[in-house]
Amino acid sequence: MFFKKVAKMKTLSIAISVAALTLLFSLTISAPAAQRPNVILIFIDDMGYGDVGFNGATGPKTPNLNRMADEGMKFTDFYVGCAVCSGSRTSLMTGVHYQRLSMNAVLFPNSDQGLNPDETTIAEVLRSVDYKTACIGKWHLGHLPPCLPTMQGFQSYYGIPYSNDMWIDPANKLDKNILLRDGLTLEQVKAGHKIKNGVPLMRNDRVIEYPVDQTTVTKRYTEEAIRFIDANKDQPFFLYLPHTMVHLPLAVSKAFENRTGKLIWDAIEEVDWSVGEVLKAVKRNGIDDNTLVIFTSDNGAAVGSSLPLRARKASVYDGGIREPTLMRWPGKIPAGSVCREVAATIDILPTLAKLTGADLPERKIDGLDIWPLMSGRKNAKSPHDTYVLMHGPGTVRSGKWKFYPWQEGKGRQRNAEPKDGRKLSLDPVQLYDTVADIGETTNLAAKYPEVVKRLYAAYDAHVADIEATRRPTAKMVRREGAPSPDRPGGAKKKKTNKKKSK
Repeated sequence: MFFKKVAKMKTLSIAISVAALTLLFSLTISAPAAQRPNVILIFIDDMGYGDVGFNGATGPKTPNLNRMADEGMKFTDFYVGCAVCSGSRTSLMTGVHYQRLSMNAVLFPNSDQGLNPDETTIAEVLRSVDYKTACIGKWHLGHLPPCLPTMQGFQSYYGIPYSNDMWIDPANKLDKNILLRDGLTLEQVKAGHKIKNGVPLMRNDRVIEYPVDQTTVTKRYTEEAIRFIDANKDQPFFLYLPHTMVHLPLAVSKAFENRTGKLIWDAIEEVDWSVGEVLKAVKRNGIDDNTLVIFTSDNGAAVGSSLPLRARKASVYDGGIREPTLMRWPGKIPAGSVCREVAATIDILPTLAKLTGADLPERKIDGLDIWPLMSGRKNAKSPHDTYVLMHGPGTVRSGKWKFYPWQEGKGRQRNAEPKDGRKLSLDPVQLYDTVADIGETTNLAAKYPEVVKRLYAAYDAHVADIEATRRPTAKMVRREGAPSPDRPGGAKKKKTNKKKSK
């Protein structure tokens, strides 16, 4: 009898142990998935530092963005990887400087190169840990196979594949139910119809509307984004929402026409509305506390304002590459906080990998984890001792210093001329204190030669590293027999991939 009791006790003990181990194993497996945040990355086109209320704009009203700033963190010194479209998106999506990947700063519908699918995108990083992924908006990293979003980690795509001032490439596949506008026939489109500012709307790898009604795109992107959020509320998801606006040609829906007296301000207000609708969908679905929302722009203002920064889009002065940026995650990112440390779009991929438990790409990346900054960790510092860009004539940001290895006035920087009538510096290089002189007006290179020497060395080392480790783009595959992709008007310039250096 005694031995039977002992046996029963052992059996019970084993059963309890097995149950406990099963529960522990279950918790170990399920807990990380429960803790992984949904990620919404909103990337505006051509929005400047001074286009938003949280940075002091008084023209356009941006109440939703201002509220997002109150509920999250504002980054005052956040940089992109290029002062124009494709280079900036390359750096964002891969965490790698676009020159290392041999990408053009801007791709066109007659370009024959795109982002190499051998590179790893944010979408692919998050897919590796079971995220649902969608890209809704402007892609601009290659409009043909193998460079389309659905070939780069996104399970679905809806949007305009490049800038809205371009034209259609007749090599793109047409959906059998394509909506043709402006009186066009299917035969005309198949024969190679093209017109400037006449761009296609795609779903996945096919054109579903041509030319797209650009007055509707901000609204339609927003509606598509909300449908994706509603459908994926019960699982981790990554929504990449790169808006077409506020790139020229500007357009707004009926609800935003003539609201402000300036079309650019109307367009900014509609983008702000879109942000508000996305945040409402997150809250309505009960996933607010587990959703990280990042808002920034691809480069400085083309039409709006980059003030108080110097210059605008296409410049490596801060007005071209330092962007209005917010990050929001209730309970994880301190509400109403401000980060004044240097961070960049190349840092988003490694940061998301860290947050989700995903592995970093096997190939070298340039970005670094900025979660200590985002989470408001005490005394957290930028992971970048120097942030170097080779775009155009080149620049280096280090702490408060901004260095240019070229003479003021010699860099062919758009809209960079001094507005106060002062004379240009004759020093061969430029150095500015961006804290004391946010507008980069006073060249301190002669006063701080040791800083100049250090940052010049950092720039040269970066260029040497990039040149020694360049990786190839991908050759896009054109549909056999497709008409020419040359730009409308008979111009024969073919936009092929060229190296970008200093």
